[in-house]
Amino acid sequence: MDTQEQIAAYIHSQPEAKRSELQTLHTHILEVLPGCKLWFLDGKDGTGKIVSNPNIGYGHYTMKYTDGTTREFYQIGLSANTTGISVYILGIKDKTYLAQTYGQELGKASVTGYCIKFKKLKDINIDVLEAAIKDGVKLSSEN
Repeated sequence: MDTQEQIAAYIHSQPEAKRSELQTLHTHILEVLPGCKLWFLDGKDGTGKIVSNPNIGYGHYTMKYTDGTTREFYQIGLSANTTGISVYILGIKDKTYLAQTYGQELGKASVTGYCIKFKKLKDINIDVLEAAIKDGVKLSSEN
């Protein structure tokens, strides 16, 4: 299965309400980031053990570790979780930036250093989420 097929299968595997919201967000992110590299992480480590929720990834940047090594990774992630949906905005050095810049305007969402978590799309302001995604991609590209 290629990446797009894995993404479609993952979205389809979700309960209907979450499935349609994930599909809406997936389509929206592709409109915000046209032509971006797509990723799919199944949430398993090298031994096949589940270590996280599966993630759809968008874009790419080079992560730099303190030991000097680097790794390619996605800039924006999308994942279903037990209580709703998570959008990951990776590569921003200032871990207070998302919450301080977008936390008040997003709506009913929990905002951490790199994750925006919410129960349903209707709970958040999609325009503010779009602005956070664009801003995160810009900032991670500069780092």
